[in-house]
Amino acid sequence: MRLDLGWVRQRMPGRFIEWSRSTASTMTDAARLARAGCASGTVIGADEQTAGIGRHGHSWHSEAGLGLYTSMVLRLPVGAADLPIVMLALGLATQEAIAEAASLAPDLRWPNDVLLDGKKCAGIMAVLEGDAVIAGIGINVNHTFFPPDIESTATSLRIAGGKTVSREELLTALIDAVDGCCKILVEEGSGAVLRMFVRASSYAQGRRVCVEQDGKMIEGTTCGLTSSGFLLVRQDDGKELTILAGGVRPA
Repeated sequence: MRLDLGWVRQRMPGRFIEWSRSTASTMTDAARLARAGCASGTVIGADEQTAGIGRHGHSWHSEAGLGLYTSMVLRLPVGAADLPIVMLALGLATQEAIAEAASLAPDLRWPNDVLLDGKKCAGIMAVLEGDAVIAGIGINVNHTFFPPDIESTATSLRIAGGKTVSREELLTALIDAVDGCCKILVEEGSGAVLRMFVRASSYAQGRRVCVEQDGKMIEGTTCGLTSSGFLLVRQDDGKELTILAGGVRPA
C-alpha cells in the first residue's frame, strides 16, 4: 500500500517532502538534495528501497509498503566529531515517535538500534554531506514476517503490538520528534541528549553486555557514556573500555 502523502502534507504545511514508490536508498537521495542546497528539515522517503543502507555496509530489509524508510537533511551546527551525539538524538526521536503512533515502549541499544521485546524494530544512521547531516531512519512497521537470516533478531511494530500501525501518523510523529530532539541538542547542548539517552536506554548503564573489540569478544557492565557519546564498559577486573562502534549484545 502506498503512503498517503497528501494526508501527511496537510499536517506538515511548509515541509518539503519528496516521496517515491521505489528507490535504491533514501540516504543517497537525501545526499543529492543536500548537495543541491535543499532546506534543513527536508524529508525524503520511499515505499520501498531496493538497496537500503545500514551501518557498516549492511543492507536494510525494506519490503514494499510495510515499513517507514526515510531520510532527513538536517543543517545543524555540528561536525564529524558530533555525529555520535546526533545519532543518539535521532534514536530518542524514533523512540518517541513509536511510543506516540503505536503506543509501544521501545528500548534503545547503543548506538543506533531501537528494540521491542529485545528484537530490532528500527535502525538509525547519521552521515555528513557537506554542511548537512543526512539522518537515515528505517522502521519495521507492518511486517508480519522476516527473511530467515534476520527473523530471530528483527521485529515490527505490528508484531509487537498486535495491530496495524498508520505509517502516515508514524511519519508525522517522527518528523516532529526529530525536530524536537535536534532543538534540544542545539539549544541545550550534547549533555542534555546524553542524559536523556541514559534514562531512555536499558543498555547505557548497569547492563551486562558482550562486545567485539579488536577481534576479541569482551564482557562487562555498561557504566554510562563519554561526553562524545561513546559507551563505557567496565570489565570484571575493573578496567574501563570505551566502545567506539556497535555490536553490543546482552551477555
